[in-house]
Amino acid sequence: MKILSLENLPEVKILRPSKLEDRRGFFSETYNYQQLKNLGEELKFVQDNQSLSRDRYTLRGLHFQSPPFAQDKLIRVLHGSALDVAVDIRKNSKTFGKHVVVKLSASEFNQILVPKGFAHGFCTMAKENLVFYGCTNYRSKDDEIGILWNDSELKIKWPIKNPII
Repeated sequence: MKILSLENLPEVKILRPSKLEDRRGFFSETYNYQQLKNLGEELKFVQDNQSLSRDRYTLRGLHFQSPPFAQDKLIRVLHGSALDVAVDIRKNSKTFGKHVVVKLSASEFNQILVPKGFAHGFCTMAKENLVFYGCTNYRSKDDEIGILWNDSELKIKWPIKNPII
C-alpha cells in the first residue's frame, strides 16, 4: 500500500492499495492495521458505512461528527466515481477553512483518508455510484453537524451549480 500526503492539506492522505491480479481478476487488502501503523497511520475502524447514489451529480455532505464522536474516515468508491472534498474545520489550524478535492473512482482504485477535524462530502460523477467508508468512531445522530455545500467562504469548485441534494 502506498500513502500520499496532499500538499496543501498534508493530514488528508490518498491511499493506493496493492492489487494481486491474474486471469480470474484481483485480490487486494484495502485496509491492514499493521501495515498502516508501520507507515505512520494508526487507525482502528469500528463502523463501516455504504451509500448508493443512483444519479450523476448527487451531492452528499459536507458533514462531520463533533467530539467526542469525531471520526477518521477511509473512503473509497466501489462502483462509479466521485469528487471527494475534505475541509479543515480545526479552528486553531493554519489551514482552517482550506479544502482539497480528490477524484475517487472504482477504476483508479484509490482511497482518501479524512482525519478527525475535517468535514467531508462528495459529488458523484457517474450514474450508479457505490461509496464505502470505514469510521474510527460510532455515528451519533445528536452529534452530526453539516456545513452548507456551497458556502461562499469555502470557495469549493463543485462540478455543478444545482446538484441533487
